[in-house]
Amino acid sequence: MTDRLVEHEISIGAPATTVYRLIAEVANWPRIFPPTIHVDHVSRGADEERIRIWATANGEAKSWTSHRVLDPGALRITFQQEVSSPPVAAMGGTWIVEPLSDRASLVRLLHRYRAVDDDPRSLQWIDEAVDRNSRTELASLKHNVELADGAAAITFSFEDTVEVHGRAEDVYDFVNDAGRWAERLPHVADVHLVEDTGGLQTLEMVTRANDGSTHTTKSYRVTFPHHRIAYKQVVLPALMVLHTGCWTFTDTERGVAASSQHTVVLNTDNIARVLGPDAGVADARDYVRAALSANSRVTLAHAKEYAEKAAGR
Repeated sequence: MTDRLVEHEISIGAPATTVYRLIAEVANWPRIFPPTIHVDHVSRGADEERIRIWATANGEAKSWTSHRVLDPGALRITFQQEVSSPPVAAMGGTWIVEPLSDRASLVRLLHRYRAVDDDPRSLQWIDEAVDRNSRTELASLKHNVELADGAAAITFSFEDTVEVHGRAEDVYDFVNDAGRWAERLPHVADVHLVEDTGGLQTLEMVTRANDGSTHTTKSYRVTFPHHRIAYKQVVLPALMVLHTGCWTFTDTERGVAASSQHTVVLNTDNIARVLGPDAGVADARDYVRAALSANSRVTLAHAKEYAEKAAGR
């Protein structure tokens, strides 16, 4: 078996400890790294952890489990995939953050990998995926670290919750079966749901706005029956450069608390075009929140009706 060793690097105008912390905190990766859809901890200790990652590679959604060793003193994180997705036979590497000054650092990202059966075409596919994702991740890391203060004003999160007198399984089933939303939800004009791999969905949807206009979105969704569905939009409306979210279904004494959580980063370049020349960031925040919240509440209301009918309420 032949291993391939490649390295990518980028300089960042931020302290090395700040950069290291951002890489170490994997829960934020879907917001920081465009290829990452969702990350969950499988187990974690003081300096070691096992994580499951769902991400895109060459436009295809994949998932794998990695073991990581964190060394904050050396500003180094090593990783090794425990369960890889074909055509990858093995994948590992190291994040290395090197101080250049008190306010600058160099990030080196090393990968060592091999293809299933040493197939040349598979190796080329992996080469292209690693190169594209590494360049994208490092550029996004640089952007997010250097613009952290400015990004705070255009980044926000919120959540809507309804109480359902029914079972979590039924509420989950309604949201999970998004392929039927066009017939079940008034704001969905068309929908296409694909789940080639169990628990990993691709959802393309045409949504109606209150003014009658429509927009198309594409999301990757990771499902955890029957309590959670995490997602990341990769084709977004004009006012957003990032939209991640999570549907959660929590048992309560009276039934189920069903919630829809959103995290958004605004696209400030499109505010004037969409909302008019006098609109600002605050107007865009209000507009986006109102639109997303309205759709979430409608979906939750229909899920509530579906689950309560199934429970005979």
